[in-house]
Amino acid sequence: MVVPSPFPFPTDKAALRAELRARRRDYAASLAPETRKALEEALTAALEPLLFAARVVAAYQPMKGEISPLGALERAQMLGKQTARPAFAARDARMTFRAAPATEPGPWGLLQPPLASPPLEPDLVLVPLVGCDRRGNRIGMGQGHYDRALEGLRENARLVGVGWDLQLLDEPIEADPWDQRLHAFASPGGIQEFTCP
Repeated sequence: MVVPSPFPFPTDKAALRAELRARRRDYAASLAPETRKALEEALTAALEPLLFAARVVAAYQPMKGEISPLGALERAQMLGKQTARPAFAARDARMTFRAAPATEPGPWGLLQPPLASPPLEPDLVLVPLVGCDRRGNRIGMGQGHYDRALEGLRENARLVGVGWDLQLLDEPIEADPWDQRLHAFASPGGIQEFTCP
């Protein structure tokens, strides 16, 4: 299900990011706990075929308004897959994926794997986003951590954006040269595949 985007659609990327963050926050805040749980279980079910096909599954530690991919990581572990989460040595350090679980506070205030955990190269990356379009162009939080990390992985990994249904936009997002396009978008409503170079 695609929810119509705000009208007029912001053309400035910073304004669009702010609008989409507010929409995500408000939507997540409107969900009753049992509804949110059911939607996150539907996300895990939608991702199941991709989890079966993967060897190493990486996913983010969710922030308050983000849909949680942690059920998918648990399912991947039940299927015998290795799992990884992002880790930072410092705020300005390049993001790496390290063996889960996330047990230590990182420099961005989120739990992350200990830096002593082995680095892993995932072949399925569940990518957080504020929004994405139907060409696989993604808007993240604006720091560029995922774009830098995914550049070296995209040849051997499926990059799947994860979000609430309303985060898949009909309007095109103007991509910057460094932006890493997604192969697909996964939500409680299912998976939308993109034609991605």
